[in-house]
Amino acid sequence: MLGQWFPAAAAVVLGVVVGMLLFVPFVAVQYRRHGRLTAWQTLLWAAFLVYALALWTYTLLPLPNPGTVRCLPAQTVPFTFVDDILRYPADSVSRLVRNPAVLQVALNVCLFVPLGFFLRMVWRRGFLVATGTGLAISLVIELTQLTGVWGIYPCAYRLFDVDDLIANTTGAALGGLLSRGLNPWLARRAGEPMPSRPQPVTIRRRLLGMLCDALSVWLVGSAALIVFNLVRAGVVGGDPTSFVRTPISTLVPFVVLGALVLVTGGTVGDHAVLLRWEGGVRPQPLARALRYLAGIGGWQLLAALDAEPDQLFLLVSVIALLVARRRGGLPGVVSRMRPVDARAPVAEGSAAGARER
Repeated sequence: MLGQWFPAAAAVVLGVVVGMLLFVPFVAVQYRRHGRLTAWQTLLWAAFLVYALALWTYTLLPLPNPGTVRCLPAQTVPFTFVDDILRYPADSVSRLVRNPAVLQVALNVCLFVPLGFFLRMVWRRGFLVATGTGLAISLVIELTQLTGVWGIYPCAYRLFDVDDLIANTTGAALGGLLSRGLNPWLARRAGEPMPSRPQPVTIRRRLLGMLCDALSVWLVGSAALIVFNLVRAGVVGGDPTSFVRTPISTLVPFVVLGALVLVTGGTVGDHAVLLRWEGGVRPQPLARALRYLAGIGGWQLLAALDAEPDQLFLLVSVIALLVARRRGGLPGVVSRMRPVDARAPVAEGSAAGARER
């Protein structure tokens, strides 16, 4: 039972991990393509990500023990599935439905039908692209099986079947055709792209930027910790799988993200959701430093203490965001700056300040 659910569980777990890694770029792309990020866009991309990983996990996992691999021949004769179907009784619809060969073909077709839908819903591509993409992905999967995962195994541990290639491509083509009827509905759900039209600075938008900042801290800190431990293992000959936690995982993101704010005027989250900050105390570098320390920078410092103040700081930040004017939150109160849409015209006072600098 566990083996049957393993590919699905692996796809979901990998989807969560990859989704966290790609979330900030995803938010940035959506704001630049559509001017916003909706719940429908997020759900659609999450489903596409899990589906793409499921194609891999269901066709290649679980990987067998190399010592127990049983080599399988390749099936290279097209439409052999017709003979397989005729080996079973097929004189009625009920028998045909229960025919294992029919079920095998139907499952291979259905596996790739969502690909055609996602190519239209996510990438806005039609029938020809869906068919070609289905053929290419199916060919890569079948060749991976034929070559024993490109040489990792001495032979194919799963059957290379040209009929699977035909069925998968047919499924992708059907998905491309069926998705044509979804065009009007998709247009209403997605809305017209608004990449150049300024949008209001809402609480949801600010919270999304804060989430991107928190993920950036985690990603930069994790990358710094991994590099440190790999270098340590190479220099002193330690075990690379035995990780040592050091302050470097806190220091590096604090310095890197702080430098980003001082140089560009915005955090990673600000840039992702297309926000810029105007006004503030003088000189401008001081306002930026205060805003960083009253926001993600201060949270990092308190989190480094490994105590409860960072949780209190997070609570205060959310409350300040809800009650502060112009959605500046705690950083806006401390630095006297206000967030505006990065696509909005620069205020006259801000332009004058920029010329002075």
